[in-house]
Amino acid sequence: MARQRSEALAVWIRAGRRDDLAGGRAAIGPVVRTLLLVGAAYVALSILRAAPWLMWLVTAAWLRAAWRATRAPAKDADESLGDDSAGPDVTAVLALLAEVLGDADRVHLSTVLAHLQKQGQGAGWKVADLRARLEALGVPVALKVKVAGVPTRGIVRANLDRHFPGWETSPSPATVDAS
Repeated sequence: MARQRSEALAVWIRAGRRDDLAGGRAAIGPVVRTLLLVGAAYVALSILRAAPWLMWLVTAAWLRAAWRATRAPAKDADESLGDDSAGPDVTAVLALLAEVLGDADRVHLSTVLAHLQKQGQGAGWKVADLRARLEALGVPVALKVKVAGVPTRGIVRANLDRHFPGWETSPSPATVDAS
């Protein structure tokens, strides 16, 4: 649950970046959002130090949220990227990854998800949903893939070569139907 919360906060911070600006002005949003989180954490810790009995309420809320997270079924975790009723179409997913990777040797899952959503697929998915589907297909997802100085989950071409020899040369459909 802590990992989900931290990933959600990281996505929220990254969403503050403005694409219509360049340079340091584009990064003002993430900086402000990070400062807001740091300020909120400071205020929360100050309140807890002043009234330590509130920690019982925080602990109860955390335990309830953790229990609910384990009780809830994985949201569409067994759905595949492909729409093949006989099973997931790994070749279509590999073709999509080859298209997104292009000449690069690594790509973030957020970039793959954005590419899918530009094609009108994967609406409402989060990076965690995409990761669960890829892992269910046996596609290796690396924990920290560094692209443009940002480390996060992603796909590494060498891992795909190791798990699926000749995956880029196999004939496959150009798009993946993820509906």
